[in-house]
Amino acid sequence: MLDPQFVADCPYGPEALLIDEILEVDVAASRLVARLPAHAELPLTRDQRVHPTRHPRHVSGGLIVHATGMLGFAHGYYVLGLRHAAGWIAYGTNIHSARFRKMGRMGVAIRAEVVATSIRRIRGAIVGRYRFRLEQGDDCIYEGDQSALWSQVDDERAA
Repeated sequence: MLDPQFVADCPYGPEALLIDEILEVDVAASRLVARLPAHAELPLTRDQRVHPTRHPRHVSGGLIVHATGMLGFAHGYYVLGLRHAAGWIAYGTNIHSARFRKMGRMGVAIRAEVVATSIRRIRGAIVGRYRFRLEQGDDCIYEGDQSALWSQVDDERAA
């Protein structure tokens, strides 16, 4: 079960968070591992027009890219200590590489790892570069190298 404070702090609702459990947090290694469900009622997945041989039901690649953003948010929350409620928000800036190794299968939870390979503070903002690896059982289904920019918004100044 996820920490209710983490869920409440997320800029997306629980269904779009896509993470159902935080498995490991290693602040020293700047690493977080989470579990993602893989079922037919996931956003995008539930709307697939399935054909048994040409287009089987699967975890959508677009959903996997969104999941990397949610993993980045979880990394910011648990590893960097950034809180959306305190004005911190991140936006993806670059997908340096994205490799879909295998199709994500239904019914097998995904083990998702994010490691910050670089964290730089620049004029009050944080630029992170992240390595992602998503696995189902022994199979790697996605590997990515992506960047995001974290900034802190002062709601009173922005109004």
